[in-house]
Amino acid sequence: MSDSISTQLGNIKHIILVLSGKGGVGKSSISTQLSLCLAKKGHKVGILDIDLTGPSIPRMFGLENRQVHQASSGWVPVFTDESQNLCCMSIGFLLQKKDDSVVWRGPKKNAMIKQFLSDVCWGELDYLIIDTPPGTSDEHISVVEYLKDANPDGAILVTTPQAVALADVRKELNFCKKVNLPILGVIENMSGFICPHCEECTNLFSTGGGEAMAHEFGVEFLGRVPIDPSLTLIVENQDSSPDKDLIKKYSASNLFKVLSNITDKIIEKVSLKNT
Repeated sequence: MSDSISTQLGNIKHIILVLSGKGGVGKSSISTQLSLCLAKKGHKVGILDIDLTGPSIPRMFGLENRQVHQASSGWVPVFTDESQNLCCMSIGFLLQKKDDSVVWRGPKKNAMIKQFLSDVCWGELDYLIIDTPPGTSDEHISVVEYLKDANPDGAILVTTPQAVALADVRKELNFCKKVNLPILGVIENMSGFICPHCEECTNLFSTGGGEAMAHEFGVEFLGRVPIDPSLTLIVENQDSSPDKDLIKKYSASNLFKVLSNITDKIIEKVSLKNT
């Protein structure tokens, strides 16, 4: 790890990567909700979006029109509120237009990831959540190599219950073992649908596949997260909502209790790892 990366990450207590072998499983949604839960529990949190071709973190936090500022020590991440307990960094903040496409080859992507790790002034953080692109590509190998001396706490793997998603996540589990990245656990996302009228949960897809896979590989199953339309409304209506406190709005949703329990398990695991 370069001196510049050591400097910028030196005051971060815990680094967690969120991975998935397949796109569309809600990895950025889980990263966002974990960050909100950690911030609600009083932790200082940063979220780094290294999905360079599909950055969605600015949209998830209602920060699409914000810009990154340059300080003497590097880029200043974008804070979500005045308390400055939750901050974000994404290539989405560097694009002239939010719909601009990033058409880069591997070496340029890797250089950008290294710059995110070495040039962003995170300051003192309890947790840095890294939202990664799907698959096991150059970006994944690079970020693991750059973080090697920072001793990341490990990876959270996100899957959906269907067999096609589970097959790809199995490859991600094998990737983690090959690069010696600890696995904190598996989250089964989109496991059921919460009716917005009666709040009953119905299984649209199969269920239990993520838990069975976790047991197969000997890793912890962290929990199931259902589809809840209320989360979509919170995210999509941020511009028109008079209340801009996303942490407060999310903590009042049905999903908060589910993710809060999962977050508690993760906090316990990283605490035990450090001791």
